[in-house]
Amino acid sequence: MEEVYEFLKKCGVFYLATAEGDQPRVRPFGVVDIFENKLYIQTGKSKNVSKQMSANPKVEICGMAEGKWIRIEAKAIEDDRVEARQHFLDSNPRLKGRYSADDGNCEVLFLKDAVATIYSYTEPPVVIKF
Repeated sequence: MEEVYEFLKKCGVFYLATAEGDQPRVRPFGVVDIFENKLYIQTGKSKNVSKQMSANPKVEICGMAEGKWIRIEAKAIEDDRVEARQHFLDSNPRLKGRYSADDGNCEVLFLKDAVATIYSYTEPPVVIKF
C-alpha cells in the first residue's frame, strides 16, 4: 500500500472513475492519505462523485508518473469519523481553505479490497493487493 501511495503522490494528478447508472464518469483527483493502515481519498459530499460512490462504491483510479502508470480497482468506503477527516486535512493542508473536519461536507473514503497494478513498457506488471 505504501508503494501505491507513493506512486499516486508522484502522479500529482490521478483520475478517479465512477459509474452513474450505465455512464462512466472520470475526474481528476490530487490528494491521498494513509490513516490507520488504509489508503484514503477525499471529496465533498455535495459533489456528484460522492453521490456516485454512495450508490455504487466500485471505483477505478488511474495515473501516470515517471514512464509508468497505475490502475487501481477498489471499493471506496466512507469513514465518517471526524478523526479520519482531520488527519486527511492535516496531511493535505491545501484543502483547509475549502473544507474542515466538521463542516458536514468533507468526506474521506478508504479503498477496500484494492488491487493496484503498476505497468511499464519495459517491465512486467507489478500487482499489489491491499
